[in-house]
Order: sequence, then C-alpha cells, then structure tokens
Amino acid sequence: MLLTLDLLGIFVFALAGGLVAVRKELDVVGVLVLATVTALGGGLMRDVLIGAVPPPGLADWRYLITPIAAGLFVFFFHPALNRLERPVNYADAGGLGLFCVAGALKASDYGLNPLPSAMLGLVTAVGGGVLRDVLVREVPAILRRGELYATPALAGATVAVVGTEAGLEHEAIGPPAAVVAIVWRMLAIHRGWMAPMPGPREKPS
Repeated sequence: MLLTLDLLGIFVFALAGGLVAVRKELDVVGVLVLATVTALGGGLMRDVLIGAVPPPGLADWRYLITPIAAGLFVFFFHPALNRLERPVNYADAGGLGLFCVAGALKASDYGLNPLPSAMLGLVTAVGGGVLRDVLVREVPAILRRGELYATPALAGATVAVVGTEAGLEHEAIGPPAAVVAIVWRMLAIHRGWMAPMPGPREKPS
C-alpha cells in the first residue's frame, strides 16, 4: 500500500513539477530536474528524518524512473496538458493528498507517535513543492498569502494517523485520508477559500 501511494504521488507530483518547468520555458533537462525534485524532495526529507536510509528514492529504481517518465510525458505532450483547466494545481493537489498519507503512514510504521507522524506526512507532501518553487524563484505555495495548502495536507495526514491508531489497516484508511486532503485542496482552488489572515494593523495615533 505504501509503495503504491508513494509511486502514485511521485508520478502526479512529477507532472506538476514538469508543467511548472514548461511554464518557465526550461529545456528538457530543466523539465526532468524539476519533475524529479518535486516528486522526490519531500520523501527524501522524511526518510532521512526517520532513519530510513538509504532512502527508497535513491535505492529503488522505480522511484527514480517514475518521475523521469512523468517528466518526459510532460515535455512531449505539454500542449495537450496545458489545455486542461489549471493542470498544475490539480496535479499538485493529487500529489499533496497521496504524499501526506504515505508520509504519515510510513512515519507511524517506524514507531513515531501520532503528532510527529502527522507532521512528517506534511513534510512529505510539501517538501518537494517548496524545493521546486525555490528553484524557479517563486514563493513556495505553503507560504503564499492565505493559501490553503499545508492545512489540507495536515488534515489528510491526521486522518491517516488517527485511523492507524484506531487499528485500521493501511488499505482501509489510506484512500479516504488522501481524499480528505485532495478534496479540501481542490475546493479551496475552486471556491477561493483562504486561510485566516491577521486583521488590519492599527494606525499609529
């Protein structure tokens, strides 16, 4: 189950990273680099923090070939992908949901308590996107003004951890937990939901 979630998340995050590279008019190397960084960055951070070394992203060929295949797919077929409505955001929402759950479940399997497991699910989900945005000189989505990005990921990770603590198998809790994060993120995109912002500052008297 964890392998399936990881590979699905890697593929859709790589699509998102590749599409950002295309928007930035990067060449094929730039597309592949951005796709790979987006797809593997968060998982590598998680695995180093929990001591799962060498990380599967480096030790398992499937983790390396998946983002490369997704990047090449974007490079050759991006005109069709770009005709879809908000393709980057949708692919990113899918990766967000899959990765937050995979990260939380893996951290829990390594013996971490519920809170750090949920936090590492968040790191898994947003880490690659942060690295991608920094590389193309954009403010990371997690830090953008009012952006509902980290909150859906943390919610999905929390559902996964709570379900695990309640004794549910990964196969039972993984899909609904991912759906929570994906649907929340996509509703935020569609409806323009924003995170609470501080009120206006008082003018000095």
